Amino acid sequence: MDSSDGGSAAAMVRRTPQREAVLEVLRRSCDHLTADQIYDAVRQTVPRISLGTVYRNLETLASQGLIQKIVSGSGPMRFDGNPHRHVHLRCERCGALEDVCLKKPLDPTAFVDEGSGQVVRSFVLEFSGLCRRCASADSS
Repeated sequence: MDSSDGGSAAAMVRRTPQREAVLEVLRRSCDHLTADQIYDAVRQTVPRISLGTVYRNLETLASQGLIQKIVSGSGPMRFDGNPHRHVHLRCERCGALEDVCLKKPLDPTAFVDEGSGQVVRSFVLEFSGLCRRCASADSS
């Protein structure tokens, strides 16, 4: 693409009612939803949408940087409507995924040895422990 088109590749992706519905579900939710949960929620407003269409739109939105795709070794892939870099906690008991409020900003890339020759483009930082609900159940 040449620079005379006035836009980026992300801007070139068409905005469809289905894509907007998927994005709206994620932006309204404080949870980190699975594709199946998003599909169920989107069907409330777009009843004829297919699960495949939801998956394709999630991939497109993630590649545009409008949402985060969270892939970890435990549990299903989840999606976050907050596209900004942040840290999560996965509950060891119920499997919930929550945002972690840090006391100070953290950039794990700052710990990478610049002389290593490695180029870090992104990171996923996930704590393991108990979510608010499970931790409060233990304390009562």
